[in-house]
Amino acid sequence: MDQGGAAPVFSARAETDGDHVRVVVSGEVDMATADTMLQTVLREPAGRVTLDLLAVTFFDSAAIHAVAQLSRRYPDALTVLPSRQVRRVLEISGLADQAWVAPA
Repeated sequence: MDQGGAAPVFSARAETDGDHVRVVVSGEVDMATADTMLQTVLREPAGRVTLDLLAVTFFDSAAIHAVAQLSRRYPDALTVLPSRQVRRVLEISGLADQAWVAPA
């Protein structure tokens, strides 16, 4: 049944600059899309990773798990730029003070 609204659109695209990869994610990151976000990062060889989540509107436990995997794979080389919604989820889960979370 059509509720009159468009379905949320998910996208994840990688931009590389030398050994730095920036993955720009938009839309909802959930159990259906979190692995795509993760694989988009892992697809590119990188010494440094920026995960740009500024356009993410929903972030669930599968998304948290994917980011936790990235933090283990890229210790001291991961930066996450959270949207307001993502930051709130990270705060609730106790992860907002991790070194990889960019300050507000």
